[in-house]
Amino acid sequence: MRFLEKLIDKRIAAYQSDLLATHYAEVENMYRQARGWRHDYRNHIQVLSGYAQMGDLESLKAYLKELSIDLESMDTVLKTGNKMADVILNSKISLARSRDIKVDADAHVPVSLNISEVDMCIIVGNLFDNAIEACMQLPKEERMIRVYMDIKNTQLYMSFTNTTAQKKQKKYGGRFQSTKGEGHGYGLVRIDTIVERYQGYLRRSSEDGAFTTEILLPQ
Repeated sequence: MRFLEKLIDKRIAAYQSDLLATHYAEVENMYRQARGWRHDYRNHIQVLSGYAQMGDLESLKAYLKELSIDLESMDTVLKTGNKMADVILNSKISLARSRDIKVDADAHVPVSLNISEVDMCIIVGNLFDNAIEACMQLPKEERMIRVYMDIKNTQLYMSFTNTTAQKKQKKYGGRFQSTKGEGHGYGLVRIDTIVERYQGYLRRSSEDGAFTTEILLPQ
């Protein structure tokens, strides 16, 4: 069992390293763009005001169109306030959308968290992976993942809901069993272990066609 735990830890470390290498630069660039927009805001307003005063509507429209394109390129990325959360969430959102899964994400995460980056990666990564796998059993038009993260009082709240082809599942020994078959379900166990270590709260609920996981972690 100890060998298996070490193997899982090694795979998780490699997974996190890949996420950081692939997406951290992209998120850093996103933050840099946002800072640039704030810095240039007055200049944009002055240019637009100048065109308006001159009655040059064509130039005004062209400038607004250019600004709109620039903003759209930023809005395609989820900005939570926490860089590591941004790396993980945007990576998984991009993966889900590439598989024709609709993602509705609303996340607000503090810059500093008690939970480590590795643990954040494990929880969010596994929740998203399980949601994506469940959605892939459905027709494209029925695939959906809803993510919500925010601070409630002094705790970090996470909620992941995904559509599923499964009917309402039953618990065995107080737990939902993995639908992937024998030898799977390690991700669920890893999530449970982390939540217990932080003395947090975890709730999973199953309905016909939907599965939800809610987590509260003290901050």
